[in-house]
Amino acid sequence: MISEEKLDRINYLAKKKKETGLNLEEQKEQDALRKEYLENFRKSFRKQLDNIEFVD
Repeated sequence: MISEEKLDRINYLAKKKKETGLNLEEQKEQDALRKEYLENFRKSFRKQLDNIEFVD
C-alpha cells in the first residue's frame, strides 16, 4: 500500500500542475509516483478478483 505522504504529494503535484504547471523534475516525480500508485492499485484489485467465488 502506498503511504499517505506519497498520496499527499501526488495530490499536491496534480493541483500545482493545474494552477501553475510543473517543471521537468516535478513532472518526473509525478510520473514515478503515479506509476507506483497504479502498480499498487492493480495488485490490490487483482487480489480482490482472485478472492471472488462463484456460487450456483
